[in-house]
Amino acid sequence: MSPHAHRVPDAPGGGLREFDLIRRYFDRGPTRRAALGIGDDCALLAPATGCDLAVSTDMLVAGTHFFEDTDPEALGHKALAVNLSDLAAMGARPLAFTLALALPRPDEAWLGAFSRGLFALADRHGCELVGGDTTRGPLNVCITVFGEVPNGAALRRDHAEPGDDLWLSGCTGEAAYALRCRLQGRPLAAGDPAQLRLDRPEPRVALGLFLRHLARAAIDVSDGLLGDLAHVCRRSRVGAEIDAASVPMPAALRALPPGDALRLALAGGDDYELLFTAAPENRAALAACALPHGLTRIGRIVPGEDVRVLDARGARIDIDVGGYEHFGA
Repeated sequence: MSPHAHRVPDAPGGGLREFDLIRRYFDRGPTRRAALGIGDDCALLAPATGCDLAVSTDMLVAGTHFFEDTDPEALGHKALAVNLSDLAAMGARPLAFTLALALPRPDEAWLGAFSRGLFALADRHGCELVGGDTTRGPLNVCITVFGEVPNGAALRRDHAEPGDDLWLSGCTGEAAYALRCRLQGRPLAAGDPAQLRLDRPEPRVALGLFLRHLARAAIDVSDGLLGDLAHVCRRSRVGAEIDAASVPMPAALRALPPGDALRLALAGGDDYELLFTAAPENRAALAACALPHGLTRIGRIVPGEDVRVLDARGARIDIDVGGYEHFGA
């Protein structure tokens, strides 16, 4: 969102010009934490002394990541939430973000709602918009978020060790259930808890900060619990076992056949909970965690390379471990 951004062409008969769009909906004046924000060729960030800069980018494309008729206020929230979730998984404190936005046309009502949802979440986490780009094209929202984490304290995917406990925040499967209902032609009400999990996920930023000195490895659950756990195992060169009976089931899934509910909880996506490993000696501290979403110990890290789901007798349950893959079949 600098003077060199591509122009959004005027709407027929006049309409909102690009720099008017930026000033009206996205420029909030001087930055408080960044050294320089919107209006120059680059933003300037100054992480605290002794901190690493954590950076993550996520793109949301209409028709792939969200439906064209998605509430723009919810989309503004989710576009930032999925990026803040990446910071949470690293134990990083949010600092700032940039926004690249492609629009079919500059719709003022849409922009007003989108920016409300975006900044409501940004303000809650002290994360300020410092730049970006706008252009005309198919609806596409791309955010890059910046955070800070003390040197050596980042939670990484490659630090899991055999003997670690496997923990999950909250529960998974609700977002996948809401998406299934929509695809089956029976969409849930906007205020349904499962629909809210799909439309307005809550990044577990506070939990990520809490886990800095308790967890060993972590990842946010975006593409499915089993698929994301497989990423941790590959990076750490370990295996994992999940106790199916220990996996928390949200209310929306309890009325489903048990096998179907378990598949949604383990292979569904868009949950943005944190999945992490920790040494057994940290069980008491983690079990006493007072954060509202709660933590559940669902399994363990083991030697080897396999990710297994076990029933109450220790027998393996066959569930596809693959999460969502953009270029898959």
